[in-house]
Amino acid sequence: MRSLLGVVSAALLTVWGCGEESATAQYTGVLEGVSVHVPALTGGLIVQMRADTGQQVAAGDTLALVDTAELLLQEAQLQASLEEVDVLEDVARTRLRQATADVDYARVKRARVETLYTRQSVPLQNLDDLGHQLEGAQMAQTVTRQQIRSLDARRRQLAAQRQLVRKKMADATVIAPTDGLVVTRYFEAGEAVPPLQPVVELLHVRTLELRIYIPEERLPEVRHGQELLVRVDGLDRTLKGRISWVSPRAEFTPKAILTPETRAALVYAVKVTVPNPEGILKDGMPVTVEL
Repeated sequence: MRSLLGVVSAALLTVWGCGEESATAQYTGVLEGVSVHVPALTGGLIVQMRADTGQQVAAGDTLALVDTAELLLQEAQLQASLEEVDVLEDVARTRLRQATADVDYARVKRARVETLYTRQSVPLQNLDDLGHQLEGAQMAQTVTRQQIRSLDARRRQLAAQRQLVRKKMADATVIAPTDGLVVTRYFEAGEAVPPLQPVVELLHVRTLELRIYIPEERLPEVRHGQELLVRVDGLDRTLKGRISWVSPRAEFTPKAILTPETRAALVYAVKVTVPNPEGILKDGMPVTVEL
């Protein structure tokens, strides 16, 4: 597990061989796993915990279940609202057809009366009345079209809310995002978890990291991707690690490992990644790296 203590306590032990420039140096550090705090994206009552401390889980495994009864009711309510919108739209489209028919009828009738007016067969008042009738029908047609657009927007809004509720229901199942060892359970079944609050802590130990500090004069020997030998006490064989990061900035030797000889020495932090497919290495284990 990464911690400040693990970083600053990475001890530096250098062994020079007979004054040669290519002498092998040894550095000790503490292995750290990748810690992942898995949150409950949907808050609520935990109805089931399926992850026990010390259990190895795989990516995609279910760690916990959060109650979704309230979300199911919200979805049913939204579904009913969508059905209501469908009915209201059917009514509005019926009105639109009637309004369109009224506009067509008023337009034809006005054209006929206009012809009669030009022949002075009807008074101007009749023509004006039909003009107002046509405008009223057109206005009713426009209002009905606006209502249909409003209902369509309302439908999209309700559909988005339903999708959000469905996502929350899916998120109520807390899934392991990666392989790892369950090292902490923050909640138990029957407790209420707030949204985005971690439920368990997973420790990924298939790949471990350690940080070492090299002196400035040996920096030219270090490069990204360089392979190193890793030695573990009690293991009769060496393992291989790889440099994954070299600090671009110098710093003083960490205070936790100051000695009279190194207190003024500038060093560079180097991160070494060590594969651990067999699970031999453990978080917090001290190892020695040869460079």
